[in-house]
Amino acid sequence: MTDAIDYARYDRIRPIRWTGEALELLDQRKLPFATDYVTCTDSDAVAAAIHALAVRGAPAIGIAAAWGAVLAARDIEADDAAQAAERLEPALQRLNAARPTAVNLAWALARMRAALFRAQAGEGSDWRAALEAEARAIETEDLAANHAMGVLGASLIEAGSGVLTHCNTGSLATAGFGTALGVIRAGVAQGRVERVYAGETRPWNQGARLTVWELQEDGIDATLIADAAASHLMKGGGVQWVVVGADRICANGDVANKIGTYQLAIAARHHGVKFMVVAPSSTVDMDTASGDLIEIEERDPAELLAAGGSRTVAEGVQAWNPVFDVTPAALVDAIVTERGIVERPDLSGMQALFGR
Repeated sequence: MTDAIDYARYDRIRPIRWTGEALELLDQRKLPFATDYVTCTDSDAVAAAIHALAVRGAPAIGIAAAWGAVLAARDIEADDAAQAAERLEPALQRLNAARPTAVNLAWALARMRAALFRAQAGEGSDWRAALEAEARAIETEDLAANHAMGVLGASLIEAGSGVLTHCNTGSLATAGFGTALGVIRAGVAQGRVERVYAGETRPWNQGARLTVWELQEDGIDATLIADAAASHLMKGGGVQWVVVGADRICANGDVANKIGTYQLAIAARHHGVKFMVVAPSSTVDMDTASGDLIEIEERDPAELLAAGGSRTVAEGVQAWNPVFDVTPAALVDAIVTERGIVERPDLSGMQALFGR
């Protein structure tokens, strides 16, 4: 077994491209049958793309929002960084409101505000250049963090294991390589992961449309299962780990992630399958004590009433469409970030790694 990873082989997809004039976002609504990019020339177009799920995944949302701030800066006139901060704020608020559950969005925008503050303090007179440099740093740091998390998370997995993942946590959800899918990529490269299963992730089918496509692009065999087949798979011994991402991790280790994650954690604990959460430290929110305090986004119920644009449900049927749930820390075996691993997370373990 080797710890070396051929990143060129397992890191080919880039969902976010900054051209210098516009932000290009790989339209994930059209995958896997078309690889079209949405061109955003202002911040409101970026906010609309985030809300419409053209770009998705907590880290990717944060990166896109940072570039959205750069675009917003081009649409205002300001004499200095202080005036720029005031005039930019409405655009930043609209970006922040696009997806309220993912903490990376607010985190990235806070970094952009901090860059303006530093420019105001005299660390750089060109506040527009400061914003662009900060957006690029956020993107570059995310890719490096994903590579680090991949190696750390894979180190927990025994050779020859099977893993199950949920939603999409790969290159499409990040700057590249991925969080949970980065662990899987690293595990495959090192011979630790032998079998990969992906749940379909209704109603947007991120697992079916995105995850298995990504893995196929990198030459990694993956088996798609219906969401409802996960417990049966675990019972048969097909997987030893469930590996998922996160949209927010609380101070006590509770995890908000794509709807369906909670039930996977319950099933994993019942069947003796380990449960790993992989996310950059920017996803950790030490200001939120527990998952009970997280705002859970609900989307249009109509998303549940159709498939592929065709209605599948009788007229008059009601639907409820929360898009995240919260997995209690007690059901999590390991939280993996680029800073390190918290096993059996609780408040003290989280504070030891993240402070406060």
